[in-house]
Amino acid sequence: MTDAPDAPTQPQQPQIRFTTLNQYIRDMSFENIVARDQLKGNFTPDVQVQVGLDAQKRDDAENQYQVAIKLKATSKEKGGTATLFILEVDYVGLFLIEGVPQEQLQAFLLIECPRQIFPFLRRIVSDITRDGGFPPLNLENIDFLALFRQEMTRRQQAGGNGVLQS
Repeated sequence: MTDAPDAPTQPQQPQIRFTTLNQYIRDMSFENIVARDQLKGNFTPDVQVQVGLDAQKRDDAENQYQVAIKLKATSKEKGGTATLFILEVDYVGLFLIEGVPQEQLQAFLLIECPRQIFPFLRRIVSDITRDGGFPPLNLENIDFLALFRQEMTRRQQAGGNGVLQS
């Protein structure tokens, strides 16, 4: 009996560990212009939403990162110029991430992490606008992959290499 040659082995992929440690509102502002300026009448809102992302490695802990979704919603009267409300929220998730290759970490932080915390931010936005006297603002899902690609394209066109600095 002869020994069979060893089968070629593939390099083993590192096991990815991804845990949401915490999430919180770092900053929030809701301005109800209708109430402040005592505007009267029925308004048909036209809401514009802007979303920004930020990710940083935490200095005080190994393999921990904080990822922020910065959302601004401005509601104006449809067909008019009157602003009805302005909502700004800076919502942060703290994550433990291990096993993600360094060249993929940026994309992971700005795509997967926001996907994990977005449902909670959506609920906060809905509750704040409802409690502020308006119909609840139910945000549609955000395509964080498309948002990431747009930002990389914008940075490359601006003369950078497309890499986000943390």
